[in-house]
Amino acid sequence: MISLSKKQFSYLIVTSSYWVFMLSDGALRMLVLLHFHQNGFSPLQLAYLFLFYELAGIFTNPLAGWLAARYGLKFTLYAGLTVQIISLYSLSQLNENWTQNFSIFYVLIVQGFSGVAKDLTKMSSKSAVKLLAPNNQSSLFRWVAILTGSKNAIKGFGFLLGCVLLATVGFYNSLITMVVIVFFVLICSLFLLKDDLLNKNNKVKLFDVFSKSKNINFLSAARIFLFGARDVWFVVGLPIFFYSIFSDGSVDGNKKAFFIIGSFMAAWVILYGIIQAYSPKLFLKEDSKKINLVDISKNWIFYLLVNLIILTFLLFLFSEIFLTKIFLFSGLFIFCGIFAVNSSIHSYLILHFSKKNTVSLDVGFYYMANATGRFVGTFLSGISYQLGGLNLSLATACLLVTVCLFFTHHLSDV
Repeated sequence: MISLSKKQFSYLIVTSSYWVFMLSDGALRMLVLLHFHQNGFSPLQLAYLFLFYELAGIFTNPLAGWLAARYGLKFTLYAGLTVQIISLYSLSQLNENWTQNFSIFYVLIVQGFSGVAKDLTKMSSKSAVKLLAPNNQSSLFRWVAILTGSKNAIKGFGFLLGCVLLATVGFYNSLITMVVIVFFVLICSLFLLKDDLLNKNNKVKLFDVFSKSKNINFLSAARIFLFGARDVWFVVGLPIFFYSIFSDGSVDGNKKAFFIIGSFMAAWVILYGIIQAYSPKLFLKEDSKKINLVDISKNWIFYLLVNLIILTFLLFLFSEIFLTKIFLFSGLFIFCGIFAVNSSIHSYLILHFSKKNTVSLDVGFYYMANATGRFVGTFLSGISYQLGGLNLSLATACLLVTVCLFFTHHLSDV
């Protein structure tokens, strides 16, 4: 039997809670997107539904880092799970008799609270890695890659779960099911989690979140444009494009489209998570010799840009639907692999650049940048798809990766 120390057991509880949370988070995204698309919302209106979710993360991440430093990681974990339960139940109370504008406003607010919940939970789990992993490059890279990769794989299952639930039990029952699951996880963590992991510091100030090194600032700036380049086509453009080519408007056609969309996005995110977890094996040497992951990151951002340029050009050149499907499926799965490696290296670098006594503050600041990128990508996703379809969404992604490459080239190894 494997014997776990007190801190390792606490980390296991935090991570398990994070996994279940991300399962509900992925399912909720697909429920909201497809349910309101069925109800006649435009791509831009659908993007609006997720804007507060991402905007909330911009403000929540630095606040979560400060709260964890001041009151402990256990406090932020409990807060995240509790807010998610409130958000899921509140969304289940949506009334079909409300006007469309009021429905948009209501969902915006509820999604904003869900965004707060996600970032409170994420910061708790990511910060714990720095505190528990052995103090060497190989171990830290492996630990953070496994956590991040497994989280994204589970979120991929959440995408599929959301589509399956919507097609089988409907919008309301799906949300109530997830309320019960997350509530169960909260109760378990309340009884099982005993260690805060992070030493509390009642003297830390909120503005300490913004006291960062040059590397953390440039890495955070690069993160904004890296995730913006994914979400600009991933959030609205791709699901709605798939819906347009796979659904004939009938009930059975809609169900078929839901399963295809859910399966593709689940497969994409699961593969993304697997590659993230595997990434350290691509670069770490058996002799444990230190490698320059900063230079490696610069190369892989360039590969991502090349992939996007080729895919955008092919879709622009060939409009026949069969070829479009082939190019999209192959090109976006290649993008998945390259993006996953970049994301894994970034997740390692923020912990590498952080200090143990300020890790929650540094991680909070960094994921504030991550949320900013998702906010920008989500907003541009609705606009670009409405103005120029998926082609314009991918062209915008090319521009965002170019800016990401610029900031990445300002990083230096320490």
